[in-house]
Amino acid sequence: MSPAPEQPGISYRDAGVNLDAARRHTNAIAGLVYGGVAGFAGALPIPAMRNGMLVACTDGIGTKLLLAKELGRIEGLGQDLVGMCVNDLICSGAKPLGFLDYLAVGALDPGQARVLVQSVALACTAADCHLLGGETAEMPGLYQPGHFDLAGFAVGVVERDAMLGPDRVQPGDLVIGIPSSGIHSNGFSLVRKLIDDGGLGADPDLLLTPTRLYVSEVLGLLGAGVELHAAAHITGGGLPENLPRVVPDGMRAVLDPRTWTVPPAIDRVLATGRVSDEDAWNTFNMGIGMCLLVPPDVGDAVTRAVPDSRLIGWIEHGEAGLRFV
Repeated sequence: MSPAPEQPGISYRDAGVNLDAARRHTNAIAGLVYGGVAGFAGALPIPAMRNGMLVACTDGIGTKLLLAKELGRIEGLGQDLVGMCVNDLICSGAKPLGFLDYLAVGALDPGQARVLVQSVALACTAADCHLLGGETAEMPGLYQPGHFDLAGFAVGVVERDAMLGPDRVQPGDLVIGIPSSGIHSNGFSLVRKLIDDGGLGADPDLLLTPTRLYVSEVLGLLGAGVELHAAAHITGGGLPENLPRVVPDGMRAVLDPRTWTVPPAIDRVLATGRVSDEDAWNTFNMGIGMCLLVPPDVGDAVTRAVPDSRLIGWIEHGEAGLRFV
């Protein structure tokens, strides 16, 4: 039998993974990470608590990143990512403590990666939590060159007896809405379809406004002793899906859409005439990014403390779901 022909050697770089670029990226972002990049996990002190609960959540930003990449405006994606996580976290009344990001790429572009991680770090500062580290995974074949995905993970703490939730909600509670900054990070598959079909202009200033962070408003109210019963972050599924999640059985929320304004980005989508009212309400936040459920006697305190918030509805006995007036 003839010997097998010799094959040329092959390296990890030949397979599409550039370890040198990965090391340069790690060194470049070291100053953005709490405690620096060292070891195998990030760490931070846990505040002293009586009966503390650890609260954690994870999320991504969906196909908004595809539009941001196509339009060359990726610097807002870090705030979208952090916002999708910490806005969920504070619905339990928890204070965000730490955040980790996961960046998956086909081929690492250190400049692009640094912009993304820098934007995550800036958003963490705005949300008063620490970027503890994360992972940058280079996976040729799974992701095409130039493509990437982002995921985030947030952890926080809250005293058990201070947790917000449907168990606190009562008939007669008010629903206070805090406006969104635009589309936020949900519904972009529909937005991109409208753009591809020529029915919607690809305006980055209008469509890519980063997700609003609600941490300072919610924690500011709690820190001032304002009584909150529940909070709902309005994400995928819109108000009809997310608000009922914090309303107990036997009750429902009643909303008056005349009490707030649809933001220009969503208004532009509706102006195409190609999205039904039902699809719009079940896809977009429609201008309300966070709902606070509060006792009737503190509604004025909330709207004074958060000047752009407004009374948009109330809680009543009834079948589960949402009723509009």
